[in-house]
Amino acid sequence: MQTPPQSNCPVGQVAVHRELTQSWPAGAQSLPSLLPTPTLVQSPVAPQKVRSLAGSTHAPPQTICNPGQEHAPEVHARCPLIARVARHVANVRVRSVGTVGGNLAFADPHSDLATVFLLFDAKVRLSARAGERELALGDFVVGPYETSRRDEEILTSVRLLPWPAGTAGAYVKYGLHERPTLGVAVALTVAGGAVRGARIAVGCVGPRPQRLAGAEGRLGGWSLADVERRAEEVGAEAAAAIDAVDDLHGSAEYKRDMTRVFVRRALLVAAGRAAGRESHERHPHTVVV
Repeated sequence: MQTPPQSNCPVGQVAVHRELTQSWPAGAQSLPSLLPTPTLVQSPVAPQKVRSLAGSTHAPPQTICNPGQEHAPEVHARCPLIARVARHVANVRVRSVGTVGGNLAFADPHSDLATVFLLFDAKVRLSARAGERELALGDFVVGPYETSRRDEEILTSVRLLPWPAGTAGAYVKYGLHERPTLGVAVALTVAGGAVRGARIAVGCVGPRPQRLAGAEGRLGGWSLADVERRAEEVGAEAAAAIDAVDDLHGSAEYKRDMTRVFVRRALLVAAGRAAGRESHERHPHTVVV
């Protein structure tokens, strides 16, 4: 892609625009848009994977090149949780204009998509004149507003691995403001009446979203009744494992306690869905997806 000599192409325009009201990026004299670039919004999909287009928005407006994650047929059919979460990202303006690639590349620690994408073993593709490389999302996001992207690279696509058959999931987030204070994503794969695979990711409480392998492993072999009865134990283990930090959304101690509570709640929702039941329990300032 041709850009002016003193331009930066760091992230999506929507994320950057807020920062530009405070300070212009050092050395930048222009901010190119990636949305009209056809090669960034069209990509083949492998049979066993879904490629989420970096240039596609979270929701409408819909076009052939840019259907939005909420209505993209492939995402809706094979990764429905992402389609549902897209309806609750930020506000209408951001959902209509902000892109998936911009959201991830900005690496805002209070992001919905990065947390949910961890459940789908997401990998990002970075392109430059010298070639392309692919990174696991967990390696791409290294801290608050910090990624492994090199100066000359553009994030062009995100590859997702759909869940196996028999998997039910949920995303639960809490927040008093536009950005969530906490987001918990959970998926349970059940076969023969027992949990054969579990995925738990927690975001918005620390420098970057985390998959919690210890808490996931604890669920192996449990029945759905065990999950519902012992969800508090898993929540406590998750709370002990997260890298919580103090910020304007709350203290690290507060966030660990919220993680304990919301991992339990998310597990109960996912276990109910795996059993064919939908929970209608709701809590203040909470979105259940």
